[in-house]
Amino acid sequence: MWGLGVLVHLVAVVHRSSLGVAGLDAARRFHLGSCALSAFPVVQVVACAGLQIPAGAAVARFGAKRVLSLGLLLLTAGQLGFGCAHGYLPALAARAVLGCGDAMTFVGVLRLGARRLPVRRGPLTAQSTALFGMAGSLVSTLLLSRLLGSAGWTATFTGTALAGAAVLVLVLLLPRDHPAAFAPAPPERGPRGPGPGPGPDSDRDRVRGRLSAAWREPGTRLGTWVHFTAQFPAMVFLLLWGLPFLVQEEGLSQAAAGELLTVVVLSTVLLGLVYGQVVARHHGARLPLALGTVAATATVWAAVLARSGPAPLWLLVLLCAVLGGCGPASMIGFDLARPANPPERFGAAFGVVTMGGFTASVTALLAIGALLDATGGDYRVALCSVFVLQAAGLTQILRLRRAAARRERERVPVSRVHAVHTATARA
Repeated sequence: MWGLGVLVHLVAVVHRSSLGVAGLDAARRFHLGSCALSAFPVVQVVACAGLQIPAGAAVARFGAKRVLSLGLLLLTAGQLGFGCAHGYLPALAARAVLGCGDAMTFVGVLRLGARRLPVRRGPLTAQSTALFGMAGSLVSTLLLSRLLGSAGWTATFTGTALAGAAVLVLVLLLPRDHPAAFAPAPPERGPRGPGPGPGPDSDRDRVRGRLSAAWREPGTRLGTWVHFTAQFPAMVFLLLWGLPFLVQEEGLSQAAAGELLTVVVLSTVLLGLVYGQVVARHHGARLPLALGTVAATATVWAAVLARSGPAPLWLLVLLCAVLGGCGPASMIGFDLARPANPPERFGAAFGVVTMGGFTASVTALLAIGALLDATGGDYRVALCSVFVLQAAGLTQILRLRRAAARRERERVPVSRVHAVHTATARA
C-alpha cells in the first residue's frame, strides 16, 4: 500500500521535474526571456506551496486515497495541457494546475506510511519516500531529455501524462488507505452553516486550531526553517536553472548537462539511504546533518561561482554530488516536527514544514530570473542570491534549536521514549 503511494509520488516528481530538462526548449517554443521562463516553475511551486496546508487538512479529513486520486487527476491534466499548449498563458495555467496536483501527493504518501508502518520507522519512511520518488527525476534527466530531441515536445509531454493516468487507475482500485483495525473515527456531522454545532465552520475552526497549535511548537518552526534552508538549491538546479547554467555559462553540451543532472539524482538516492539510517539510529544527528549539508552546498557553490571562466568538470561533478544532499537534509525537517506534535496534527505540521522549502524555492527562482534579465544573463551574479536565502534560514535555525530541544525533552522524557513510541503507533 505504501509502495503504491510511492509510485504516485514518483509520477509527481516526473511531472514536476520535466521542465528542468525542457527549459531551453520552452524558451524557444514560447519565445521567452529569463524572467518569463522562470514564471513556469514559480507558478507551479506557488500553487504547490499554497495548497500544502489545505492538502494536509484534506488528508486528515478525507483520507489518503481520495486526496492522491485528485492529485493524480490534476497532475495528468496539467502535464497534458502543457504539452498541447502553443501560447504562453495557457502553458502557464497548465503548470499551475500541475502544481496543485503535486501538492497533494507527498503529504498523502506520508499519511499512508504513518497509518501502516511503525512510528519508529518514521524517519526512514520519509527518507525512503523521497528517495524512491527521486527515480522520477532520473526518468526526466535520462528519458525525457532524449524524447524531446526525437519525439518532440507534444508527444513527450502527452506520453508522461498518460503514464499518470495509468497510475490513477491503480489508486482508484485501492481498497482502503488504512488497516481495517486502525480505521479512524468518522467525522462528526451536524447542521450546516454558522453556529456552535458541527458543520463547515467548526471544521474550519478545527483546521485552524491544528495549524495554530502546530506552528506554536518550536519543533515545527525549526523543521520549517530546516526545510527552507536545505531544499531549495537542488530544487532551483533541477527545476529550471541547472541545465541552462551548465550549457550557457559552463559551455557543456545539452547531453553532458543532462548527465550532470543525473549525478544530482543519484547522489540524492544514495545520501537519502545514508541520512535515513543515521537519523533513525542517532537522534542527535539531525541538526548536524542538516547544517553540514547547507555548509557544504554553500562552499562548493561559491567555489564554482568564484571562477572567472568555466569550472573544471570534477568541480561541477562535486557540485552536483553535494546538491544531492539537499533533499535528504530537508527531510530532517519532518523528523523535527513529528515528535513536537500528536498524531492528529501530523497532517497540519507536515504541511507547514513543506511550505518552508517551497517558499525558498519560489523566492530563489524569481530572484535568479530577475537578476539574469537585469544583468544581461550573468549567471554568476544571479546564482549568488542562493547565499542570501541560506543566511536567512541559518539565522532562524540557530535561534530556534535550543527552544525546540527543550520542548522535545519536556514532551518526551528519555525514560519514556519507548512508551510514547508504542502509544503513538497504536494511535
